[in-house]
Amino acid sequence: MSEEMQAVFGEQEDTQKDKYLTFCIGSEAYAIEIRFVTEIIGIQPITEVPELPEYIRGIINLRGKIIPVMDVRLRFKKPFKDYNDRTCIIVVDIGAVSIGFIVDTVSEVLLIPEAEIVNPPEISKGGNRYIKGIGKAGSEVKLILDCDRLINEDDMECLEKLI
Repeated sequence: MSEEMQAVFGEQEDTQKDKYLTFCIGSEAYAIEIRFVTEIIGIQPITEVPELPEYIRGIINLRGKIIPVMDVRLRFKKPFKDYNDRTCIIVVDIGAVSIGFIVDTVSEVLLIPEAEIVNPPEISKGGNRYIKGIGKAGSEVKLILDCDRLINEDDMECLEKLI
């Protein structure tokens, strides 16, 4: 690759470096790397698909593309909450699959420098498997999710068959 091409790709990557989309599940604030996010949409009619884990709510038709949707609240073993006008679907690309994460509310895009991110505490074996780090943004903390771990290999196989 030419130096010019590397410079162009390097600049594109830098525009997303340290940027996180923040959202809430109940009173807890979370963040995901902006590079995974393709769009944010309001809640859509969801078609249920039998024999999927409870937290995979089903599929939506997004401009002719079938997208599986996961309720992040249920993934974290929190009680189901009826969807309302603040409920959003964050469409992300994980590997070759697009998936929608249903969240209570989307907040904002924040710049959280790498120096302001610490590893989550090791509380119990597998206790923080979805948390990649804890980001400090001013006086607040955001739990930074590991998108690759929100979907396990078994889920990914099921989802790839759906689309």
